[in-house]
Amino acid sequence: MSAVPHPQPRVVDAHSHVIPPTLVEAMRTGSAPDGITLAEVDGRPWVVHRQGYRYPLLPGFHDVGAKLATMDADGVTLSVLSPAPPLFLYWVEAAEAVAAAQQVNDAVAAMVAEAPDRFAGLATLPMQDPQAAADELRRAVLELGLRGAQVGPHVEGVGLDDPSLRPVLQTAQELGVPLVLHPYYVGAATGELADFYLTNLQGNPWQTAVAASRLILSGTLDELPGLRLLLVHGGGHLPYQVGRLDHGHRVRPEAARPQQPPSAYLRRFWFDTLTHDADATRFLVDKVGDDRVVLGTDDPFDMAGGTFAEQTAAVPADAYDLARLAAGNADTLFGLQAPTGSPDESEDHA
Repeated sequence: MSAVPHPQPRVVDAHSHVIPPTLVEAMRTGSAPDGITLAEVDGRPWVVHRQGYRYPLLPGFHDVGAKLATMDADGVTLSVLSPAPPLFLYWVEAAEAVAAAQQVNDAVAAMVAEAPDRFAGLATLPMQDPQAAADELRRAVLELGLRGAQVGPHVEGVGLDDPSLRPVLQTAQELGVPLVLHPYYVGAATGELADFYLTNLQGNPWQTAVAASRLILSGTLDELPGLRLLLVHGGGHLPYQVGRLDHGHRVRPEAARPQQPPSAYLRRFWFDTLTHDADATRFLVDKVGDDRVVLGTDDPFDMAGGTFAEQTAAVPADAYDLARLAAGNADTLFGLQAPTGSPDESEDHA
């Protein structure tokens, strides 16, 4: 009698990027939004934005078979697909941005439909037109079946806490879907971040920490108690410097608005595991709890962070529920399936 194989644990990657095949074809024909084109560099296709940013068009961005092969190799059951952040297009005219977001979201939904048991999708939104962005979020969720949206931590310098963007946040709360905050840059870096790829290495986590801090200190999280937010890259610098925010809340009138100390709002966020340091990920789980952390790989960018086992190597299985980290929390956050053993989240709202 042959042995019965052990079932593989469920693993959900909440931070995985795509440039859908239909969008790649539009690049090839010159009909992609914002003049995004393809160029050949050393015999390989690269995505080129008219602001100057460029990166290799790896198969994992657009080839479903390649994406699934990587997932299989890494033991990932399901990936939550989000458009590559340079596709936010917050810098273009509003009407063009609305049309581009619809095109991208339709393409993400089509990619999910190719492997619905392995993929879920997130929308991009034309945030420079907040009401249109709210309408597109509603369409993406209710008509396309996407699970939320990925947004930048600011909209060309306008913070997510700005009252002008409240329609988007209110709609996400109303629909019960998360907003995933992901840093972005397109043009050439300037200033002290111009060298050594610091625009990504330090700029990305800094942007996330600033956005989350503004949402806390502005009172936005008090105003929207049901808003769900996922901070990628381990929450940026926020979990590791939140004590400084608490001190400022105590001693500075500018930081006194939120109803509770800033650290009390950490569990209003979800965080991914992508710290590039297993001990830092352990600290994160210690700090926010094993029900607020999800796997994030950043595949297929070169800043991807490894498998679930690699990223959580320092998180002890006898102290924390690794099944939650692997899949249960993502299932809850994105409404993927009914998870087991999940706590009531209402008690955690500040």
